[in-house]
Parts: sequence; C-alpha cells; structure tokens
Amino acid sequence: MLIKKNVSIKSSEITPESIYLDRRRFIQGGVGAALAATLPGSLATAASRYSTTEEQTSLKDITRYNNFYELGTGKGDPALNAGRLHTSPWSIAVSGACEHPGNYDLDELIKPEAIEDRVYRLRCVEAWSMVIPWQGVPLGKILKRFAPTSKARYVAFRTLLRPAEMPGQRRDILPWPYREGLRMDEAMHPLTLLATGLYGKELPNQNGAPIRLVVPWKYGFKSIKSIVSIEFTETEPATTWNLKGPDEYGFYANVNPAVDHPRWSQKKERRIGDIFKRPTLPFNGYAEEVASLYAGMDLQKYY
Repeated sequence: MLIKKNVSIKSSEITPESIYLDRRRFIQGGVGAALAATLPGSLATAASRYSTTEEQTSLKDITRYNNFYELGTGKGDPALNAGRLHTSPWSIAVSGACEHPGNYDLDELIKPEAIEDRVYRLRCVEAWSMVIPWQGVPLGKILKRFAPTSKARYVAFRTLLRPAEMPGQRRDILPWPYREGLRMDEAMHPLTLLATGLYGKELPNQNGAPIRLVVPWKYGFKSIKSIVSIEFTETEPATTWNLKGPDEYGFYANVNPAVDHPRWSQKKERRIGDIFKRPTLPFNGYAEEVASLYAGMDLQKYY
C-alpha cells in the first residue's frame, strides 16, 4: 500500500465505484481469490469474512459528508479544507506500557502487514449511517508488535494538532488535540481496523488520512482520524467527546438503540442516500461478534 504523497486525491485517480465493486466480486470468487495474491498494489487486498454485503454508500457521499471538526464543523467543510492538510511524511509515536516504544514511520508500520478489504457499516451518533469499503490492517496485528505489558489495559489515541493546516483547531470547539481510547480487548478484536484507504484508493484527507481507526460496532466519533500517537495505559484514558459532554458521550459509545442520546432518539437511523429511516441494530449489527466483550456490564450505565 503506497503512503499518500499528495495532499488530495484527484477524481481521475479514484477507482470508479462500478469497477471497484466488480473487482471485489471477482476477488471474492473462487478463481479470483486464488489470483488475488499475485495482483499488484491495492488489487491484492483480501476480502474479509467480517464484511457486510449491504449496498455501499457512494464515494461522493463518503467523501463529501463528513464529521472532522479539525477541518470544519459543517458536513462539507472537511472536503473543502482537505487540501490544506499535509500527510507525508507521517509518523506515529508509541508509548506507555509496552516493550517497544518509539517513533515509527507510517510506512514502517503498515508494510509488513497484508492490507485487507473490509466493508463496514458506519453509524454516527447523530443518527445517520453509511456502508463504507475500507482498506486497512487489523489494529491488533500492529499492537502486538509493540509487545504491550500486563499493565496495558487500555489503548489511547491522539489526532494531529496542526492549526495552520486544520482550521477547526483555531476555534475552541473541542479540547484539542482530539483524543480517543479503547479497552485492550476492544482494540485487539479482529473487527477493529486501522484504515489506510477506501474504495481501493488511499484515504482522502477529509476521511482521516493517512491513517484512522475504524471500530464498526461503536458510534463514529470513536473512530479517531489522522492518528499521530498510540499509548498503552493502565487506566481509562480521557476522550474528547466524553470531556466535552460526559452526560451525552460515554467512553464505550457502543451503538445501542435502547439508549437514546439526551437530545434525540437512537432507535432509527438515516442511511445516507436513502429517503426513509431504518431501525438501528444493537452494536450496529455486529452483536454476534462483540457482545461477549461486555458480558455482565450494564450497558445503560456504561454507554
């Protein structure tokens, strides 16, 4: 997977959706799967058993309807301001309770791993949703290489702080830089992805380039973008939206239609591109894979 060299992606360089979907169906087939390993670049990504077969949201909507407050609070602001953000070179600082801390070049982190195709549902806490074809590496595979110690109970993440390129950070909208965190078993779960691309191309700036977290059973704000820091901690890390509104945004933020946001219902969602709302599924439809992580927990309390 080539690491992004330009600050934005030209529309001519993005794989058309129809071609991408045909290619993906081919690779999922018997002959295509056998040939996939011989194909160059992003064509060699492997389709995952964790992927949904639901209709995918259009590339236009995925890249033009975004929450990325560092690039602006309007849904179209991130795309408008994306060209300001420089994403090469890029490194990630690893620290805390692990045996191999240090500053790692993004290429160094990603190259040893096979890039995978993952088509995931994305559910925003604002009650809209998408289906996105990501490319990336399971987070757990990366974390294991740092050899976390027995004290590592949580993983904390931090977003780039660069107000000159991220105009939203010039305003006191949130406590900058953006921070998020997962419990260690959540971070190591095979569904949890470090995404480096979507629709077969490098990740656009407005979607969190060059690397972001994707945790599909949680509300979208947990999937932190433009990551520059990973820290293994013994205690639950502070997270941005929980600091901003602790009564509205919990640390866990699992998709739960039975627990409404204080200002709106979470029982239904609007899939971007659709007219009518649909029922929201517990854990965003991934309950079979992840519900056991929360056995015995009161999910009304640990929201």
